[in-house]
Amino acid sequence: MSALDDLAPVPFHDADAPQRARMLSRLADTELTVALLREPVHDQVELQIFDLDGARVALACDAEDRLADFFGHPVAYAALPGRVLAGLLNADGAGLLVNPGHPSEMLLDSGMLDWLTGALDAAPQEGQARLRLTAPDPQVAQALADPLAERLADLRGLVAGAALVGASGDGAGHLLVITGAPVDRQPAIAKALAEALAFLPAQPGGVDISFSDAPPPAGALLFDLTPPAPEEPAPRPKGPPILR
Repeated sequence: MSALDDLAPVPFHDADAPQRARMLSRLADTELTVALLREPVHDQVELQIFDLDGARVALACDAEDRLADFFGHPVAYAALPGRVLAGLLNADGAGLLVNPGHPSEMLLDSGMLDWLTGALDAAPQEGQARLRLTAPDPQVAQALADPLAERLADLRGLVAGAALVGASGDGAGHLLVITGAPVDRQPAIAKALAEALAFLPAQPGGVDISFSDAPPPAGALLFDLTPPAPEEPAPRPKGPPILR
């Protein structure tokens, strides 16, 4: 079972929209092995493109052995992040078949790849507003708790924690407030989280991203990303007494 398989308790095409979006978000950050026509020459690769029900698709798996098992023999391949492969195929108007025969099998047509690359272009807009922070709406917290926890877990060690809060004032909606993030990494962190939110159902008023080490309001949905304390080594047993 792979990380993509773990997100597929039901097949991708039978899942509801939020579950499919979570799988696509994970796919974008997964290194895929994509079948090639021949071994790469320098940095040039030529993807194998198949005709599947009248559509042109490439074939990729999230493990090299899965790709070889599908063909029944070793095959030339390139390892590319899902987001890079999606961009290449979208530019060519082709689709993508992922992990055929496995729980996370998905067939993404050119329209789906166009949506995926659009979501990956999501970026937060910088701005300032006078806001009053409150507890988040319970329905919003329930909808975002699990997918945000998954995405924030990828940032463990880079940020100390996060809090989902309600916001009212110059704007109305919600804020995801990040704590303990280095200033020079904040733009990249904000971009990664804006991408994650782009894959989730839109919430009333939207969800913005902010950085602050101030205490969150009562009732905030908290995400603790403190690295676990290292385990104490077990005491070594004493050796036998030294006889003189």
